Amino acid sequence: MNPGPWGMAQTGIPFGEINAVKNFLGINEINIINPQNQHKNYPINGLNCIRSEISGKRLWGLFREKFITKESFFHENLVLNYCPLLFISENRNLTPDKLIKSDKENLFMLCDNAFREIIKILKPEFVVGIGNFAYTRILKSLENMNIKSSKILHPSPASPASNNNWAGKVTKQLIESGVWH
Repeated sequence: MNPGPWGMAQTGIPFGEINAVKNFLGINEINIINPQNQHKNYPINGLNCIRSEISGKRLWGLFREKFITKESFFHENLVLNYCPLLFISENRNLTPDKLIKSDKENLFMLCDNAFREIIKILKPEFVVGIGNFAYTRILKSLENMNIKSSKILHPSPASPASNNNWAGKVTKQLIESGVWH
């Protein structure tokens, strides 16, 4: 979808929960350039961020459990962010689907085009949307392209279905869709 303030906004890694970035991905240094008008409630502290990003903890935790090493995971997998921009309203993270219609339409057009170009370059066998929003954008972006797609449950604690055995449910979804064996 787009970066959360405690994950990718801190690390530049989609679902970039600090411990996952350090311990699974092995990234221990990130060059942080703070925004000029940084929001007081959402400071950018990079790997020094003390907040945990539950979605990233769940996602990268599943990949670590399944693949053991980052090399094994990245041999045939990649995690991309449809919209690598963080939007903060006065008091909360603002997801792209909550933007005003004209801004949302322009943003989606740009992101769809960029995503389509990435897919043309990488030529993946499968594209998996993490959650309904991502899957909807995949379907829109990849219209008329012969690429298999599926979706998995988003790992956010805001999704009630994710709070009970998320990893087991997602493993089942990936096996049923043919992504995992």
